[in-house]
Order: sequence, then C-alpha cells, then structure tokens
Amino acid sequence: MNFELSHIPERTEKTRNEGVTMMMDKGLSVREVENFIDSCGKFTDIVKFGFGTAYVIQNLEQKIRLYREAGIRPYFGGTLFEVFYARNQYNDFKKLIDKYDLDLCEVSDGSIVIPHDQKCEIISDLAKDRTVMSEVGSKEEGILISPNKWIKMMSTELEAGSWKVIAEGRESGTVGIFRPNGTAHTLLINKIIAKVKPEDILWEAPQKNQQVWFIRLFGANVNLGNIAPHEVIPLECLRLGLRGDTFFQFLPEEVEEKLRQQ
Repeated sequence: MNFELSHIPERTEKTRNEGVTMMMDKGLSVREVENFIDSCGKFTDIVKFGFGTAYVIQNLEQKIRLYREAGIRPYFGGTLFEVFYARNQYNDFKKLIDKYDLDLCEVSDGSIVIPHDQKCEIISDLAKDRTVMSEVGSKEEGILISPNKWIKMMSTELEAGSWKVIAEGRESGTVGIFRPNGTAHTLLINKIIAKVKPEDILWEAPQKNQQVWFIRLFGANVNLGNIAPHEVIPLECLRLGLRGDTFFQFLPEEVEEKLRQQ
C-alpha cells in the first residue's frame, strides 16, 4: 500500500482461497483489459466472461492470455455451459475449455433444469482435470428454493468436487439469495451458513449495499462475485474499512465510541 494505517484488517494473499474477488467481464476490449489489469489486477482473483459473451467478443484468446499473465484466472460463465448442455454438446464444451487451456470452469443450472445427480456427475467429471465452481439458485424471479434444498445442493456439489459453490444473485442482484429489491434473504443465508462453511461459498453481490452486508457479516475476507470492473477498487476499500459504509467495522470499540461521542 502507499502508506501505513493502523487497524486495517489483514487481507489474504493471492492465490487465495478466502477473500476471493470475481470480476464479471461483459465485453471489455483488449485495451480496457490492459487498463483494468494495471489498476485492479492486484485485487482480482478470477474473471468470468459473463453469460455467452465468449461466443461473440473479439480477441478472446488475447484477453485470456492477458488475464493469466497478470495472475488472474479467467473462465466461461455458467450460462455458456448451459448453452452447450442444452444443445447436447457437453463434450464440445470440454474441448472448448481445453482449447483455451482454462484451468477453471463453472457448472450451473440457473436457466435450464438438470437433474441434480447428473449435475454432480458433471462436476466430478470436470474436477478430474480442472478447478470447478458450481452455481446454486435460479435466475428466474419468483422461483423459490427452500433453505434445506439450498443446503443439500451446495453440500453435495462440494462433495462432488466443486472448489466453491456460487450463490446465485445474477448481475442484477435481485434473485436467488436476494429479494427483488436487492436486499439479502437474511433467514436463508443464515440457514445456509449454519451447514455450509462460508469460505466454500462465493456470493454474487453486484450492488454496493450487498457487498457491505456480507463484509459486515463475514469480515474483509468474504468471497464476492459479479463485481463490475470499475467497482473492484471500491470493493477493496469496503473490505479494508476505507469507506463510510464499513468505516467503523475494523476500529476498536473504544475508538468508535469515542469518535461517536465527539
């Protein structure tokens, strides 16, 4: 960092298992990727090529190379997996990952229905040669999944070989673990973390209020995803108590009390 400050929480170092930040690339240009790496590469662990953008963007191979050279792991979003799966092209999906030499991949069923046993078989198959993340939760508004089902799916997918289970929130932050107004499903999340280790979960949290909520609950080293490129540094400031929303999160109680009384 540029100067010394006391009472700053300790952040895990890359390559990290906790405190992961996932940026969502929805079509950055090569120049934008270069600029992003220059400013935010230090704070970014993984980059998701959102939904089906990998099919249409230019210079995909060059972008993958830039991210990897910067110590960032790129991967194709789960929706692209579902696009292949729905067309009976699962083997083609594996060939695509191999073509671009990606060590990270995502398995999801947010847009289509995949029998859960079959989803776990796919996770186990991919996990033989790659790091797998799997997503739980529907992308459709109004589809409610019971807490017990969330827990069961997350637990079995971790057992099948997932490195992280992703809690669905979409890029809008209005479905899955969030209500339509963007606030967290507190009861659901509390029930999940009573059974599933928080460090095994990556929470999709595109909105600032959602990021603040998770940092207040879990601390600086919570795994957060679907972060917009221009929000990576602001998120890091939230993690470190350098914004008003988390200003008092990491200060000693006596300091906070004294400041509030002034």
